[in-house]
Amino acid sequence: MGQIAQTFGVDWPHLTAQVISFSIVCALLYRFAYQPVLAMLAKRRELIEQGLANTQKINAALAAIDVQREEILARARDEAARLIDEGRTVAKRIRQQEADRATTMADRLVLNAREQAAREHAVMVAMVKREIGHLVIETTAAVAGRVLTPEDQRRLVQETTRQLKAA
Repeated sequence: MGQIAQTFGVDWPHLTAQVISFSIVCALLYRFAYQPVLAMLAKRRELIEQGLANTQKINAALAAIDVQREEILARARDEAARLIDEGRTVAKRIRQQEADRATTMADRLVLNAREQAAREHAVMVAMVKREIGHLVIETTAAVAGRVLTPEDQRRLVQETTRQLKAA
């Protein structure tokens, strides 16, 4: 055995030192790297298990909600059929009143919608004018190759606003 070790150039003191160093490095890695990774993986496994358990609970709750929903829908269908029957008898008397009320409400809704659209249009036009003014200032500054003074900027904004109003 000693002959084979010498043939391959084995230096026992260095080999022993390297084995001890390697053992120390392995022990340190096991203690400070491998164990924390295993602990993290265990925590992650617990989180996944909790997530799966929560998913099962949620699925069970959803199934119960679906059953309740079907019951409510069945009751609603029955109630709707009853109300339709009652409504047909009452509708003959108040059809004209409801039609007038619906027309009035529709007119009011259309008026409100038009007013809202006009307000939004005015806001959007103002925003577009402001943006175009800023773009004109930036473009003019880029073309002129200099920084515009606040007076120049104000004059350009006013001129652009006047031209946009004219258009």
